[in-house]
Amino acid sequence: MDRVSRRTQVLSKHLLLRPPSDHPLGANPCLNYSSTELSEPSDNFDPEAMRALLDSHNLEDRDWLFGVMRQSHLFNPRSAAGRVFVSPDYNQSMQQQREMTMKRIAYLLDRGVFRGWLTEKGVDAEMRKFALFEVIGIFDHSLAVKLGVHFFLWGGAIQFFGTKRHHDKWLRDTESYLIKGCFAMSELGHGSNVRGIETVTTYDRNTGEFVINTPCESAQKYWIGGAANHATHTIVFSQLNINGNNQGVHAFIAQIRDADGSVCPNIRIADCGHKIGLNGVDNGRIWFDDVRIPRENLLNSVADVSPDGQYLSAIKDPDQRFAAFLAPLTSGRVTIAVSAIYSSKIGLAIAIRYSLTRRAFSLTPDGPEVLLLDYPSHQRRLLPLLAKTYAMNFAANYLKSIYVKRTPQSNKIIHVVSSAFKATLTWHNMRTLQECREACGGQGLKTENRVGHLKSEYDVQSTFEGDNNVLMQQVSKALLGEYLAVQKRNKPFEGLGLEHMNKACPVIPSILTSSTLRSSQFQMDAFCLRERDLLNRFAVEVLQHQKHGQSKEYSFILSYQLAEDLGRAFSDRAILQTFIEAEATVPIGSLKDILGVLRSMFALICLEEDAAFLRYGYLSTENATAIRKEVMKLCGELRPHALTLVRSFGIPDAFLSPIAFNWIESNSWSSTQH
Repeated sequence: MDRVSRRTQVLSKHLLLRPPSDHPLGANPCLNYSSTELSEPSDNFDPEAMRALLDSHNLEDRDWLFGVMRQSHLFNPRSAAGRVFVSPDYNQSMQQQREMTMKRIAYLLDRGVFRGWLTEKGVDAEMRKFALFEVIGIFDHSLAVKLGVHFFLWGGAIQFFGTKRHHDKWLRDTESYLIKGCFAMSELGHGSNVRGIETVTTYDRNTGEFVINTPCESAQKYWIGGAANHATHTIVFSQLNINGNNQGVHAFIAQIRDADGSVCPNIRIADCGHKIGLNGVDNGRIWFDDVRIPRENLLNSVADVSPDGQYLSAIKDPDQRFAAFLAPLTSGRVTIAVSAIYSSKIGLAIAIRYSLTRRAFSLTPDGPEVLLLDYPSHQRRLLPLLAKTYAMNFAANYLKSIYVKRTPQSNKIIHVVSSAFKATLTWHNMRTLQECREACGGQGLKTENRVGHLKSEYDVQSTFEGDNNVLMQQVSKALLGEYLAVQKRNKPFEGLGLEHMNKACPVIPSILTSSTLRSSQFQMDAFCLRERDLLNRFAVEVLQHQKHGQSKEYSFILSYQLAEDLGRAFSDRAILQTFIEAEATVPIGSLKDILGVLRSMFALICLEEDAAFLRYGYLSTENATAIRKEVMKLCGELRPHALTLVRSFGIPDAFLSPIAFNWIESNSWSSTQH
């Protein structure tokens, strides 16, 4: 049916409606599926302009790669209701999924997707790599993780931990996949606590070789992506023992398979087995039995060992050396945070599109059923998550920008912000996917509809590249360090967005009107009030424990509740700041107006959901009630824009799912006959 005929049909249905009632719910007759593009009102802001603001960079490169994937049978195209969708076949066995991942990598490699990912330098090259990596993740998280291990972890370790001799020898062959790399940091007995890993490396001065050994079962390398089937080399993180002295954790290059795929001598590899998700990634376990590697395979940007066995490092303090050593690893947290937002976008685009065509219950015994998104309760479930996703999108863009412009002086800021955003954005993603799955009812359980399965695929993000709870504690610990340093130096706060601590304490009005609640100044004041008060409380509590004889570390552990509250406060305030800054770049008009509504929804839902605002008296119960009512108003205001807001994500229809479109036809009897 052409567009004109479909539009005529939709209009005829509207003309046949009964006279409107006084009910706030809009009820249209449920006859057949109507395309949301035809049945929803046209919007007054440009979705392409919004998409440019959200994606921020390399839009043409993104669209090119979407097209590259749609063109190949390797990306599992399938027809449903006159549309073609692409997504992995999760009905394949674990081994089949792994082999498909490698075939897709080979296809993308042949088409130049990875050109310059390791051999080109500069902000433009890094941003292009981020953009293409994000598009790959929209198709399949397994494919993105497999590539992330190879390029960002193995390749990134050589770039940042290595020196020219390593760059010249390894990077080009890595980019062309002559070498397949993995990253052996985590162990059975140690994950987040990298300093505690038990793998041991010694130096044999007689042969000029390092000797890597797995001394016990808890020291086996575990969850190593790529190790089970495909990787030829790995970065081994190990304690370095020189002349009986432990110099701490260092990184080494070791070969684990030869060119024909056979496991190298003195290496043992086992499969981690089937997982709840990411079965396209071959996670493995590695044991090293006195494996010998050349002295030159120590990645030596921070420390080195001379041919005669002398340990050399310009950084004498072990704590500072360890911090410098791990600083470059923030790239993993950056890509995880960003990919979590794109996953949320997929879930919301599908669930909101479904809610704009699916009806349930009627207002009168024989009346037409009501669209799901016309129920205020359904709006309340999805639209605040939509606003949060917009806010966190701007936060992810900010995180990328400070990462690609990093300097040694900015490493601490990047570590703190990436830790906070990685935790906040991945938690948000899991909550969003769960709500979207439920909002799609039984259809959300079908793998082909993506939303339910994405939960399993992305669940791991809460713990890999740093357990979220541990990361948030690191954030609070860093804020406490800044607080104590300022007290000691008697100088103002500078950095981490804490400059607001230098100003007078904000005051929340006793009566909050609608205009006040929607004011960015009020919103920032409320977030800053919470952050500064929690930081003060946290510092006082930790110092009190120390006065009573507890160690500094144990005092911090005892104050974990305030640490959690503070980490959340820092993250929310930083996210709101990025939203306000993004909004400020948009000229006055309809686009800026809808951004203001989204920003207010994000800010007010944070005020409503965090018990700290009531627990510590930042808000009265009357103000909390006013905020709750305003959230419902905002839901009603966002409802007419819901379709355009998810269209603005720029995700092609083929990368969504059948229930986002004609779910009746895609479930028809005729669809089963192909």
